[in-house]
Amino acid sequence: MPDVTPDAIAAIAAEAAELARERWRGELEIWEKSPDHPVSDVDLLVDRFLRERLTALDPDAGYLSEETTDTAARLGKARLWVVDPIDGTRDFIRERAGWCVSVALVEDGQPICGVLEAPAREERWMAAAGMGATRNGLPIAVSGRTELPGARVPFANLPKDSDLVAVAQPNSIALRIAMVAAGEADLVATLRWGHEWDVGAAALIAREAGATVTDALGVPLEFNTHAAEAFGVLISTPAIHAAAVERLRERAEQLSVR
Repeated sequence: MPDVTPDAIAAIAAEAAELARERWRGELEIWEKSPDHPVSDVDLLVDRFLRERLTALDPDAGYLSEETTDTAARLGKARLWVVDPIDGTRDFIRERAGWCVSVALVEDGQPICGVLEAPAREERWMAAAGMGATRNGLPIAVSGRTELPGARVPFANLPKDSDLVAVAQPNSIALRIAMVAAGEADLVATLRWGHEWDVGAAALIAREAGATVTDALGVPLEFNTHAAEAFGVLISTPAIHAAAVERLRERAEQLSVR
């Protein structure tokens, strides 16, 4: 493999994020690529930049991105760039800070390097397999939460009878997962089909910070799959993960059927 280091990936992600930051709170072209899925011209600008620079960094790796048409060619690659040019586009176009550039390098089905660059929040999250995770260069770790009741979840409107505790919810799912990694939340769960680019980098950051990382059914996540999808995520402090899976199991099994 070429000399691909976390720092080299982070430098490219930082340049991409600066391109986005320069246009944040400025004039944008915005449209819906599908119902309730907005995209802007900046998403495409950042994607083009990342594809050029990351491919130059590791020419043998495939490329999977929210804003690039997927092809089966990546399936024959041992390594794959998994990219969300702007994760949290809704916050980006609403001039809110809950967005980031997400870049992961996957090898043999698992992320080995991951970077989230969130310039509006002045945050850089990084992880490398077996090397731990950092935010702005400082080591991070999950909380010591041991019981599901009272667990903090990034959520806008929890039911009044919920025994969970809502904390701030950025639009970016990657940043919500990073909150678990940093001990600022205890649990993130989604119950819908999602794409690998949404969680590639964040899943590694959370895992390296000590979180348990699975899909909504409790199955470990895999990457560079045929559909590049999984049914939800369930990422939490280890001691509450089994209880969270069990609580969500019935709904997850129903909603995962297509």
